[in-house]
Amino acid sequence: MLKKYFPCEYAESVFLIDYEKLLQKGFKGIIFDIDNTLVHHGDDSTPEIDALFKEIHSLGLKTVLLTNNDEERVLRFIRNIDTPFVCDADKPEKKGYLKALEILGIDKDEAVVIGDQIFTDIYGANQCAIPSILVKFITLPGETKIGKRRYIEKAILSIRKLGKNGGSKIGGIERKKTNALEKR
Repeated sequence: MLKKYFPCEYAESVFLIDYEKLLQKGFKGIIFDIDNTLVHHGDDSTPEIDALFKEIHSLGLKTVLLTNNDEERVLRFIRNIDTPFVCDADKPEKKGYLKALEILGIDKDEAVVIGDQIFTDIYGANQCAIPSILVKFITLPGETKIGKRRYIEKAILSIRKLGKNGGSKIGGIERKKTNALEKR
């Protein structure tokens, strides 16, 4: 029953995912969540995120943003990023995920969803049979309050880790930490 909430992979940050390895494994596109995945909730993009998208695109991977945010927020975020988006997606409903695949022009097994929430990003991806990577949600320094759902997510991740191979289904997607990556 809980498997519908399990991500295929887990990474500490979007900066610690090896996008070249994803490409080598046959992925052609990435469906990104924005808030608490790429930047703290409501924040504009950063130079580091802008550079990350340039790096991903230079590899030949396509990207699309899938968010429950409105268009105004998304347009502010992508000011320096050349990527399409699906806003007001009503995640975890399937419709937004399928629209993102349509925009990318690829099949579900050629895409990967990257997000910070099990009950929206990961559950929605799993409903559509799209591989997923859960990243640790972004918090501000000194921020200690997290929602009740985050505690449930931690429990689900603990159960996932107890499974065969720690729950890994894609394998080998994390970059090794370097000083430059740790600063991001």
